[in-house]
Amino acid sequence: MLLLVWVIEICFFSIFYSKYQKANAHKVAKTIIESKLENDNESALIENLAYENNLCIFVYSAYGEVKEYNSKMIGCNIQSPQSMKHIYSFLANDSKQKTYHLNIKNNRGFLYAIKNNTTDIFIYAPLEENMVVSKLLHSQLIYITLLCILVSCAVASFLSRKITEPISLLTKKAHNIGKEIYDNDFEETGIAEIDELGQTLDTVQIELGKVQKYQRDLLANVTHDLKTPLTMIKAYAEKIKDISYQDPVKLENDVGIIVEEVDRLTILVNDILEMSAMQHSEDNLFYEVYDLVDEINNIIKKYDIIKEKENYQIDTFLPKEAIIKADKKKINQVIYNLVNNAINYTGDDKKVTIKLEEIGKKYIIKVIDTGKGIKPKELKNIWTKYYKNDKHHKRNVVSSGLGLSIVKEILEKHQFEYGVNSKVNQGSEFYFKVNSIKRKESTKKK
Repeated sequence: MLLLVWVIEICFFSIFYSKYQKANAHKVAKTIIESKLENDNESALIENLAYENNLCIFVYSAYGEVKEYNSKMIGCNIQSPQSMKHIYSFLANDSKQKTYHLNIKNNRGFLYAIKNNTTDIFIYAPLEENMVVSKLLHSQLIYITLLCILVSCAVASFLSRKITEPISLLTKKAHNIGKEIYDNDFEETGIAEIDELGQTLDTVQIELGKVQKYQRDLLANVTHDLKTPLTMIKAYAEKIKDISYQDPVKLENDVGIIVEEVDRLTILVNDILEMSAMQHSEDNLFYEVYDLVDEINNIIKKYDIIKEKENYQIDTFLPKEAIIKADKKKINQVIYNLVNNAINYTGDDKKVTIKLEEIGKKYIIKVIDTGKGIKPKELKNIWTKYYKNDKHHKRNVVSSGLGLSIVKEILEKHQFEYGVNSKVNQGSEFYFKVNSIKRKESTKKK
């Protein structure tokens, strides 16, 4: 801004001043014409106009005689030979208005001439005053520039400390987050952008802290779930080697247990690999049209062994058919995980209910348990990977803590609505909705 002021003052001040003086001379001439100089105050008017505007004024009558002029003519170049030459020339021709630029003994100015019906008005305006004003402005601008530089340096120093210190502190705390230190306190600075960044980093450290906790839980859970079946596999393998190989009945039983434990390990590893693949967008969906009822029935049959050995009751309320379009493998995995979750957390009655209902153009699938339910403050965490509502759940089905997070990933990839309704000590109802392709009315219970 200072540079702009300097450029305007140096390059354009004379032009602006000259235009101002010309406009002022025209305004004074107009005032004189409108007054008509027909009263006793005409001399006073000329004197005032000349004094107030620093002008020299001559008013000639129609006969070429001086009618009025300002009496204080000291230093006024309107009476110089050069000015008088232009005045006589203007009086002699038919021009109505003209401006003459003069340079009399290095004193610059201009003569403004205008004709009226009864008078001719000549106004001389000096331009030398603009040099004085320009020098005055130069000297003032120098002081103003120095003052502005000093003030700017002080303000810049203050602002830099006010801004850079919080940023440096934020940087240090960000490094702490990188070192897995998640107890940093982000105080408000009064600067909106920095405070917003601090709030963002605070949210990041909270979420990273949760992830770290969940990862520790995952490590503990996976270690436990791996250690137990591996121990059993080793124990029964040694038993077969030393004892059971001689007894076909015991051999078959021990081999069956080893197979079951291997299945547990397979499920656990597959869950981890499935989550990793989905998070890295390596797992694409393959849509097909199929009957969801048939798939649910096939899935439930695979739990017959749990129903027989541990007296679990799995009730299904399904229509005759429900035709949908989705990735069959992925949706089956959703149902598996929800049923496993229900079996793990259901109540002492060991009851799990599966419902499929048609609402408008959608099917809603519900998996209901009778367990202790989920506290409202924990509902938002249950879909988070590694999270477990109860670390001491019944271990009927192996659980890595990834089941519901896999459900979430699959349903969100399908853009299917999902959720959970739960009441403490009354159980939980997990559900998801899919678009229906075909409509049927009949229902059946198994």
